[in-house]
Parts: sequence; C-alpha cells; structure tokens
Amino acid sequence: MLVKSLLDTKSKQIVTAVPSMSIDDAMGIMINKKIGCLPVTDAEDRLIGILSDTDIFRKIYEMKGGYDSLKVKDVMTTDLIVGLPSDDIDYIAGLMEKNWIQHVPIVEGDKVVGLISSRDIIKTQAESRQVENRYLLDMLEKRDKSGDT
Repeated sequence: MLVKSLLDTKSKQIVTAVPSMSIDDAMGIMINKKIGCLPVTDAEDRLIGILSDTDIFRKIYEMKGGYDSLKVKDVMTTDLIVGLPSDDIDYIAGLMEKNWIQHVPIVEGDKVVGLISSRDIIKTQAESRQVENRYLLDMLEKRDKSGDT
C-alpha cells in the first residue's frame, strides 16, 4: 500500500507548531488532540522540524525543572526523516524501526501533507492481514466444495 492511500483515509487537518510557541502551549495541543508529535513549520508553512513527546520529556529531564521559558525551537528535532506520498507503507515502517521513531512527516516539496504514526502502520498491516486471511479462507472453502485436495 502506498502512503497516499493511507493519507486518503485520515483526517486532512494537520496540527502543527511554530518555533516561537511555548513548550507549555505545544504540550497542551498534544494532550488535547491526543497526539504524540507536532510538525513544526515556518511562516511560509514549510516543514522545519518536528516536536515529539519524547523530545519534550528528554529536555525537561536534562533541565531538572525551570522549563517554562522553553520554546518549540529549543526542543524540536531538525534532523528530519520524511516520507513521500509515493512511498510504500513498508518503507515507512522500515524507516521508523531503523531510526527508533514513531512518526514520519509526509511531504511534497517542503510542505507537510500528512503524518504517519506507528499506530497507522500497525492498523494498516492488521487490516491487510485480515483481507489476506479472508481470501485464503475463501480459497480453502472453494477447494473443499469442489473436492480438490
């Protein structure tokens, strides 16, 4: 399955952060939207970073408190791993596994067009297996009815 097909099944709204946003505000968005990361975009809506819950936890732990002045730009990851709509889902899954990440922004040019999570990958793979299993069961039933062995 291609990433584009998966994105077509997801909400078109992409929740993002800006570099000047406070970490408290970013955490509030992530908690309220029940999401684990925010793509970070500049004034022209270009992807410039990603902020994950892990990034936040790590920074707060390093600081040992006093994080209220932190901005998204102080915590976000800028060494980005991205995917394309034309990529295969298995390729994105491999990127996630190899790089120990749970989210991959999907871009066209320098604009974010979607975000794939490890949960999306698991759900897609499970649905694919259900279809395959159903197909195999149907084939077995047809073979049994025809008397083939």
